[in-house]
Amino acid sequence: MNMLFPLIIFMQILARALSHESVDVLESCLLDHSVFNFSLHPNSGNDPNTYLSLLDFSIQNLRFAGAEAPKPAAIVMPESRRQLVAAVVCCRLGSWEIRVRSGGHSYEGTSYMAGDGRAFVVIDMMNLDRVSVDLEAEVAWVEGGATLGQTYFSISESSRSHGFSAGSCPTVGVGGHVGGGGFGLLSRKYGLAADNVADALLVDAEGRVLDRAGMGEDVFWAIRGGGGGNWGVVYAWKVRLSRVPERVTGFIVSRAGSEARMLNLVNRWQHVAPELDDGFYLSSFLGASLPEAKAPGITATFKGFYLGSKEETLMILNETFPELEISEGECSEMGWIESVLYFSGLEIGSPISSLKDRFLKSKNYFKGKSDYVRAPIPINGIKSLIKILLKEPKGYVILDPYGGAMHKISSESIAFPHRKGNIFTIQYLVDWDEVDNGKSQDYIAWIRGLYTAMAPFVSSEPRAAYVNYMDLDLGFEGMMSVEVDDDAVEVARTWGEKYFLKNYDRLVRAKTKIDPLNVFRNQQGIPPMPPSASKQM
Repeated sequence: MNMLFPLIIFMQILARALSHESVDVLESCLLDHSVFNFSLHPNSGNDPNTYLSLLDFSIQNLRFAGAEAPKPAAIVMPESRRQLVAAVVCCRLGSWEIRVRSGGHSYEGTSYMAGDGRAFVVIDMMNLDRVSVDLEAEVAWVEGGATLGQTYFSISESSRSHGFSAGSCPTVGVGGHVGGGGFGLLSRKYGLAADNVADALLVDAEGRVLDRAGMGEDVFWAIRGGGGGNWGVVYAWKVRLSRVPERVTGFIVSRAGSEARMLNLVNRWQHVAPELDDGFYLSSFLGASLPEAKAPGITATFKGFYLGSKEETLMILNETFPELEISEGECSEMGWIESVLYFSGLEIGSPISSLKDRFLKSKNYFKGKSDYVRAPIPINGIKSLIKILLKEPKGYVILDPYGGAMHKISSESIAFPHRKGNIFTIQYLVDWDEVDNGKSQDYIAWIRGLYTAMAPFVSSEPRAAYVNYMDLDLGFEGMMSVEVDDDAVEVARTWGEKYFLKNYDRLVRAKTKIDPLNVFRNQQGIPPMPPSASKQM
């Protein structure tokens, strides 16, 4: 008889009981420390509308917004460093795990979910969103709850010749993005967001506020690319700003046509994009036309960004990628902050100030996966990819080029390891809306099938993945293949080595130093060593 299932149910009931008994203690502690911005679960007599509006505001994947999704015992929204420390200390009085939410863009909802049935509290950082720019030192202190859009806007208010190397989605929270690495349009020139962190203020499980010197180099190394929400709460990041020219060039062009043409375009892209000048970013987006389209088939959309003039952009592309047939009218010169808006996905004509809006208006249901590619995909592999994409118009892939600074920075400089040897990444995505929600499992099955089909053409041993595109499928095999009482470090190795390669064991050691009781955790977090092993460190 399988005793695992009854044991899990018992633990869930126990966790809920403990949460119910101690939630009054949490409330009293928060009030005693003048933390007033929080909402308790409706089971505690709280207004359900207030609670759900706070919870749902930053849930960006609607797969995890349903009534059946586990809900936190409380949502705490500190407004100062002192209140953040108090929130952590008060949570430690109960039996809760702590989830840290900055922007809520976790692909698997790990910043506001607990997949193990344990009671948990969400510390939501959205009120800690201040950005302080020091142009003389060319740095900025960015609080962990700021979004990328807020960060970019604040930098642009201080300088039109400085930027920050991070992602393009403006509602993504800085805390999780930087914590997992943070790839973006400037990364081939200046590295990841995490590569540009000079210092940080980390609130640990004991409520201590630690800067780089206080936390030590091992932990400072780990928080840069080792995954968000694992180490404590990053109250603020000190980031280095990057010089950008007065004018940059951007374009977004779509190409369609015969299968032969699309094969040629994609094949040529993978040989060109990783070898372009460091200041040139050129991604490729592949997806099938919707059934009602006049010309069904595959469409390839190319997004280009260059730290230079339109004239230089056209000269480079006409020489290296004439197959794209880019025209002068398809390129636009603009300032750097205008380019951020251009690639943000916001409505055309939106003012730059709209980058400060942290509410994502186009929410839907989605599932994502990722791969790293170390050698060009052969033609038969591209054909296979196109064939599968044609079967599902709601699915698509994004190909992001590496090279440049991504090759020059050591795989061991920070926790993020995917550097030299990777020519591009693949992000697999499928999204759907409420009307199609009954087909969720069909869409997830489709993307898993695509991922399986691409195995011969991507990295292996291990098949690597990007932690900011978290994929709980990666842990399923490991959880099913080990005994219940096996070392959690070895269970987590199933996904840990895919995200962090040879850096995984060093991350475990750092976790054991900063959070030995595993207070800060998620479904694919880094576990500490058991006490018997940690004594030997």
